Amino acid sequence: MQVLSRPWGAMHYQVSGHGPAVVFANSLGTDLRLWDEVLPLLPGIRAIRFDKRGHGLSDRGGPVSIADFAADAAALIEQVAGGPVVFVGLSIGGMIGQALAASRGDLLRALVLSNTAARLGTPETWATRIAAVQAGGTEAIADAMMDRWFAPAFRATPALAPWRNMLARSDARGYADACAALAAADLTADTARLRLPTLAIAGAADGASPPDLVQATAGLIRGAAFHTLPDAGHLPCVETPDAWAAIVGPFLMEHAQ
Repeated sequence: MQVLSRPWGAMHYQVSGHGPAVVFANSLGTDLRLWDEVLPLLPGIRAIRFDKRGHGLSDRGGPVSIADFAADAAALIEQVAGGPVVFVGLSIGGMIGQALAASRGDLLRALVLSNTAARLGTPETWATRIAAVQAGGTEAIADAMMDRWFAPAFRATPALAPWRNMLARSDARGYADACAALAAADLTADTARLRLPTLAIAGAADGASPPDLVQATAGLIRGAAFHTLPDAGHLPCVETPDAWAAIVGPFLMEHAQ
Protein backbone atom coordinates (compact mmCIF):
# COMPACT_ATOMS: atom_id res chain seq x y z
CA MET A 1 0.00 0.00 0.00
CA GLN A 2 1.27 3.46 -0.90
CA VAL A 3 0.27 6.19 1.55
CA LEU A 4 0.90 9.93 1.64
CA SER A 5 0.73 11.48 5.10
CA ARG A 6 -1.40 14.61 5.19
CA PRO A 7 -2.34 16.85 8.13
CA TRP A 8 -5.79 15.24 8.19
CA GLY A 9 -4.56 11.62 7.95
CA ALA A 10 -3.45 9.01 5.41
CA MET A 11 -4.13 9.39 1.68
CA HIS A 12 -3.97 6.15 -0.27
CA TYR A 13 -2.47 6.30 -3.77
CA GLN A 14 -1.15 3.94 -6.41
CA VAL A 15 1.51 4.32 -9.09
CA SER A 16 1.76 2.11 -12.16
CA GLY A 17 3.58 2.15 -15.50
CA HIS A 18 6.59 4.02 -16.75
CA GLY A 19 6.85 7.33 -18.58
CA PRO A 20 5.64 10.88 -18.06
CA ALA A 21 3.51 11.35 -14.96
CA VAL A 22 -0.27 11.61 -15.34
CA VAL A 23 -2.47 12.06 -12.25
CA PHE A 24 -6.02 10.71 -12.23
CA ALA A 25 -8.70 12.05 -9.84
CA ASN A 26 -11.90 10.11 -9.21
CA SER A 27 -15.55 11.04 -9.16
CA LEU A 28 -17.79 11.34 -6.11
CA GLY A 29 -18.56 7.95 -4.56
CA THR A 30 -15.82 6.02 -6.38
CA ASP A 31 -12.24 5.07 -5.58
CA LEU A 32 -9.09 4.77 -7.67
CA ARG A 33 -10.41 1.59 -9.32
CA LEU A 34 -12.44 3.95 -11.51
CA TRP A 35 -9.52 3.95 -13.96
CA ASP A 36 -8.87 0.20 -14.14
CA GLU A 37 -10.35 -0.27 -17.61
CA VAL A 38 -8.62 2.66 -19.32
CA LEU A 39 -5.08 2.50 -17.94
CA PRO A 40 -4.11 -0.51 -20.12
CA LEU A 41 -5.32 1.54 -23.10
CA LEU A 42 -3.00 4.45 -22.21
CA PRO A 43 0.51 2.97 -22.47
CA GLY A 44 3.71 4.92 -22.00
CA ILE A 45 2.65 6.90 -18.94
CA ARG A 46 3.32 6.74 -15.22
CA ALA A 47 -0.21 6.72 -13.85
CA ILE A 48 -0.66 8.19 -10.37
CA ARG A 49 -4.14 7.75 -8.94
CA PHE A 50 -5.42 8.35 -5.45
CA ASP A 51 -8.37 8.03 -3.13
CA LYS A 52 -9.43 11.53 -2.10
CA ARG A 53 -10.12 12.00 1.59
CA GLY A 54 -13.28 10.25 2.75
CA HIS A 55 -13.15 7.77 -0.15
CA GLY A 56 -11.64 4.36 -0.78
CA LEU A 57 -8.77 3.51 1.56
CA SER A 58 -7.98 7.09 2.56
CA ASP A 59 -8.87 8.57 5.93
CA ARG A 60 -11.92 10.80 6.16
CA GLY A 61 -10.31 13.95 7.51
CA GLY A 62 -13.54 15.80 8.34
CA PRO A 63 -15.10 18.85 6.60
CA VAL A 64 -13.35 19.74 3.35
CA SER A 65 -13.46 22.20 0.45
CA ILE A 66 -12.51 21.83 -3.21
CA ALA A 67 -9.43 23.93 -2.40
CA ASP A 68 -8.49 21.39 0.28
CA PHE A 69 -8.83 18.53 -2.20
CA ALA A 70 -6.63 20.50 -4.63
CA ALA A 71 -4.01 21.00 -1.91
CA ASP A 72 -3.94 17.23 -1.36
CA ALA A 73 -3.40 16.69 -5.10
CA ALA A 74 -0.62 19.30 -5.10
CA ALA A 75 1.14 17.52 -2.24
CA LEU A 76 0.89 14.21 -4.10
CA ILE A 77 2.38 15.72 -7.26
CA GLU A 78 5.22 17.36 -5.36
CA GLN A 79 6.14 14.25 -3.40
CA VAL A 80 5.47 11.49 -5.93
CA ALA A 81 5.46 12.86 -9.49
CA GLY A 82 8.72 14.77 -9.33
CA GLY A 83 7.60 17.49 -11.74
CA PRO A 84 4.66 18.92 -13.67
CA VAL A 85 1.98 16.45 -14.75
CA VAL A 86 -1.07 16.15 -16.92
CA PHE A 87 -4.05 16.07 -14.57
CA VAL A 88 -7.08 13.97 -15.52
CA GLY A 89 -10.18 14.58 -13.42
CA LEU A 90 -13.71 13.23 -13.68
CA SER A 91 -16.72 14.94 -12.05
CA ILE A 92 -15.51 16.27 -8.67
CA GLY A 93 -12.06 15.14 -9.84
CA GLY A 94 -12.37 17.62 -12.68
CA MET A 95 -13.27 20.38 -10.25
CA ILE A 96 -10.19 19.45 -8.22
CA GLY A 97 -8.18 19.77 -11.43
CA GLN A 98 -9.59 23.22 -12.18
CA ALA A 99 -8.87 24.43 -8.63
CA LEU A 100 -5.36 23.00 -8.79
CA ALA A 101 -4.69 24.64 -12.14
CA ALA A 102 -5.82 27.99 -10.74
CA SER A 103 -3.81 27.77 -7.51
CA ARG A 104 -0.74 25.78 -8.56
CA GLY A 105 -0.46 26.06 -12.30
CA ASP A 106 3.27 25.37 -12.01
CA LEU A 107 2.42 21.73 -11.25
CA LEU A 108 0.42 21.08 -14.42
CA ARG A 109 1.33 20.63 -18.07
CA ALA A 110 -2.24 20.15 -19.26
CA LEU A 111 -5.72 19.30 -18.01
CA VAL A 112 -8.32 16.70 -18.96
CA LEU A 113 -11.82 17.54 -17.72
CA SER A 114 -14.16 14.57 -18.07
CA ASN A 115 -17.85 14.87 -17.23
CA THR A 116 -17.41 17.91 -15.04
CA ALA A 117 -18.00 21.65 -14.89
CA ALA A 118 -16.93 24.79 -13.11
CA ARG A 119 -20.03 24.42 -10.96
CA LEU A 120 -22.00 21.21 -10.40
CA GLY A 121 -25.51 21.31 -8.99
CA THR A 122 -26.87 23.89 -6.57
CA PRO A 123 -26.58 24.28 -2.80
CA GLU A 124 -30.20 23.12 -2.56
CA THR A 125 -29.70 19.91 -4.57
CA TRP A 126 -26.58 19.03 -2.59
CA ALA A 127 -28.37 19.71 0.70
CA THR A 128 -31.06 17.25 -0.37
CA ARG A 129 -28.41 14.65 -1.24
CA ILE A 130 -26.62 15.15 2.07
CA ALA A 131 -29.87 14.76 4.01
CA ALA A 132 -30.66 11.50 2.21
CA VAL A 133 -27.20 10.10 2.95
CA GLN A 134 -27.32 11.18 6.58
CA ALA A 135 -30.69 9.46 6.96
CA GLY A 136 -30.02 6.22 5.13
CA GLY A 137 -26.36 6.01 4.18
CA THR A 138 -25.09 5.85 0.62
CA GLU A 139 -27.22 2.74 0.05
CA ALA A 140 -30.27 5.03 0.12
CA ILE A 141 -29.15 6.89 -3.01
CA ALA A 142 -27.44 4.07 -4.90
CA ASP A 143 -30.20 3.23 -7.38
CA ALA A 144 -30.88 6.86 -8.24
CA MET A 145 -27.16 7.47 -8.77
CA MET A 146 -26.87 4.51 -11.14
CA ASP A 147 -29.56 6.14 -13.29
CA ARG A 148 -27.48 9.33 -13.36
CA TRP A 149 -24.15 7.58 -13.90
CA PHE A 150 -24.86 5.10 -16.68
CA ALA A 151 -26.79 4.80 -19.92
CA PRO A 152 -29.68 2.28 -19.99
CA ALA A 153 -27.75 -0.34 -21.96
CA PHE A 154 -24.99 -0.54 -19.34
CA ARG A 155 -27.48 -0.56 -16.46
CA ALA A 156 -29.04 -3.69 -17.95
CA THR A 157 -25.80 -5.68 -17.64
CA PRO A 158 -24.20 -7.50 -14.68
CA ALA A 159 -21.32 -5.00 -14.95
CA LEU A 160 -23.47 -2.49 -13.07
CA ALA A 161 -23.38 -4.39 -9.77
CA PRO A 162 -19.77 -3.63 -8.72
CA TRP A 163 -20.29 0.10 -9.27
CA ARG A 164 -23.50 0.13 -7.29
CA ASN A 165 -21.73 -1.78 -4.54
CA MET A 166 -18.80 0.65 -4.57
CA LEU A 167 -21.13 3.59 -4.01
CA ALA A 168 -23.43 1.81 -1.54
CA ARG A 169 -20.45 0.78 0.60
CA SER A 170 -18.83 4.22 0.57
CA ASP A 171 -18.34 6.02 3.87
CA ALA A 172 -21.47 8.12 4.34
CA ARG A 173 -19.67 10.87 6.26
CA GLY A 174 -16.90 11.15 3.70
CA TYR A 175 -19.45 11.23 0.88
CA ALA A 176 -21.46 13.95 2.63
CA ASP A 177 -18.29 15.96 3.25
CA ALA A 178 -17.55 15.92 -0.48
CA CYS A 179 -21.15 16.90 -1.29
CA ALA A 180 -20.79 19.91 1.02
CA ALA A 181 -17.58 20.88 -0.78
CA LEU A 182 -19.43 20.74 -4.11
CA ALA A 183 -22.31 22.79 -2.74
CA ALA A 184 -19.92 25.60 -1.84
CA ALA A 185 -17.82 25.52 -5.01
CA ASP A 186 -18.17 27.87 -7.96
CA LEU A 187 -14.95 27.87 -9.97
CA THR A 188 -16.27 29.88 -12.92
CA ALA A 189 -14.09 32.96 -12.45
CA ASP A 190 -10.89 31.01 -11.79
CA THR A 191 -11.49 28.57 -14.64
CA ALA A 192 -12.05 31.45 -17.07
CA ARG A 193 -8.51 32.61 -16.34
CA LEU A 194 -6.87 29.27 -17.15
CA ARG A 195 -4.52 29.22 -20.12
CA LEU A 196 -3.14 25.68 -20.17
CA PRO A 197 -3.94 23.02 -22.80
CA THR A 198 -7.30 21.51 -21.91
CA LEU A 199 -9.39 18.64 -23.21
CA ALA A 200 -13.04 18.37 -22.10
CA ILE A 201 -15.15 15.23 -22.55
CA ALA A 202 -18.88 14.70 -22.04
CA GLY A 203 -21.21 11.72 -22.24
CA ALA A 204 -24.41 12.12 -24.23
CA ALA A 205 -26.34 10.09 -21.63
CA ASP A 206 -24.79 11.77 -18.59
CA GLY A 207 -27.48 12.60 -16.05
CA ALA A 208 -25.08 14.28 -13.63
CA SER A 209 -23.11 16.63 -15.89
CA PRO A 210 -24.94 16.92 -19.23
CA PRO A 211 -22.94 17.76 -22.37
CA ASP A 212 -24.07 21.38 -22.53
CA LEU A 213 -22.77 21.95 -18.99
CA VAL A 214 -19.38 20.41 -19.82
CA GLN A 215 -19.19 22.35 -23.08
CA ALA A 216 -19.94 25.62 -21.30
CA THR A 217 -17.01 25.02 -18.97
CA ALA A 218 -14.74 24.15 -21.88
CA GLY A 219 -15.81 27.43 -23.44
CA LEU A 220 -14.39 29.31 -20.47
CA ILE A 221 -10.86 28.11 -21.26
CA ARG A 222 -9.22 29.61 -24.32
CA GLY A 223 -8.37 26.94 -26.87
CA ALA A 224 -9.96 24.03 -24.98
CA ALA A 225 -11.05 21.06 -27.09
CA PHE A 226 -14.44 19.46 -26.47
CA HIS A 227 -15.77 16.00 -27.36
CA THR A 228 -19.05 14.20 -26.66
CA LEU A 229 -19.16 10.40 -26.44
CA PRO A 230 -22.55 9.37 -27.88
CA ASP A 231 -23.02 6.11 -25.95
CA ALA A 232 -21.66 7.12 -22.56
CA GLY A 233 -23.06 8.39 -19.29
CA HIS A 234 -21.25 10.02 -16.38
CA LEU A 235 -18.41 7.49 -16.16
CA PRO A 236 -17.25 6.89 -19.75
CA CYS A 237 -13.91 5.48 -18.57
CA VAL A 238 -16.02 2.60 -17.20
CA GLU A 239 -18.82 2.42 -19.74
CA THR A 240 -16.98 3.11 -23.02
CA PRO A 241 -13.28 2.82 -22.11
CA ASP A 242 -12.03 2.33 -25.66
CA ALA A 243 -13.79 5.42 -26.98
CA TRP A 244 -12.67 7.50 -23.98
CA ALA A 245 -9.06 6.37 -24.29
CA ALA A 246 -9.09 7.05 -28.04
CA ILE A 247 -9.71 10.72 -27.26
CA VAL A 248 -7.46 11.03 -24.21
CA GLY A 249 -4.49 8.99 -25.46
CA PRO A 250 -3.36 11.37 -28.23
CA PHE A 251 -3.78 14.36 -25.90
CA LEU A 252 -1.50 12.70 -23.35
CA MET A 253 1.08 11.86 -26.01
CA GLU A 254 1.14 15.51 -27.07
CA HIS A 255 1.26 17.15 -23.64
CA ALA A 256 2.64 14.68 -21.07
CA GLN A 257 6.24 14.84 -22.28
